[in-house]
Amino acid sequence: MIVDMQFQLHGNLIPADHAFWLFSAISHLIPDLHRNDEVGIHNITGQMVGNRTVAINNKHSFLTIRLPSERIGQFLPLAGKILRLGGHEIRVGVPYIHALVPSVRLYSRIVIIKGFMEPAPFLEAARRQLKAMGIKAEPDLVSQPHIAQANQNKPTGTHSPYLRRTIQIHGREVVGFALKMEQLTEEESIQLQEQGVGGRRRFGCGVFIQDRLEIKGLRFK
Repeated sequence: MIVDMQFQLHGNLIPADHAFWLFSAISHLIPDLHRNDEVGIHNITGQMVGNRTVAINNKHSFLTIRLPSERIGQFLPLAGKILRLGGHEIRVGVPYIHALVPSVRLYSRIVIIKGFMEPAPFLEAARRQLKAMGIKAEPDLVSQPHIAQANQNKPTGTHSPYLRRTIQIHGREVVGFALKMEQLTEEESIQLQEQGVGGRRRFGCGVFIQDRLEIKGLRFK
């Protein structure tokens, strides 16, 4: 069974691009993480405050690790530890365990598929992976209408009309796209949350969560 292990966080600021720092800090305490492809580490949410930093909300910012339930004990030692992310520090609180909840809409802030850095080929590659998983629901990129409008009537646009993100891993910039899924069945939804799409899950890539529209009552009952 795959679950989310969620730790309360205490601190002030962290780098906006903190995926590599977070993985490094956790794997320093739990070396087996380097060899564990089953684990996904969620991006830490907070408020952008400039200078490429995020302010931690001590009530609503969490360290969340998606992992098989039998590995929970392996990550319990994180509680109470200090994690150093660049020049910033956060303290990890007590963990809570949450079962995955099926939702008709899911979203990943960044999906990375090696070799696919343009929207159309990337989307087709994601579609092939989903089909191989037996998921029939169609993936979709997240549009940026203001950029699409600025690119109108131009042979090439200076920016992607879709939400394109990068992360730094070992000093190298890796490119991916935000990806959303709709009209998922209950079984597809759980499977997608468990397996994800693309690689680099330990850096928060291809980890799917409930879309914000779920608050409008589209969650499975």
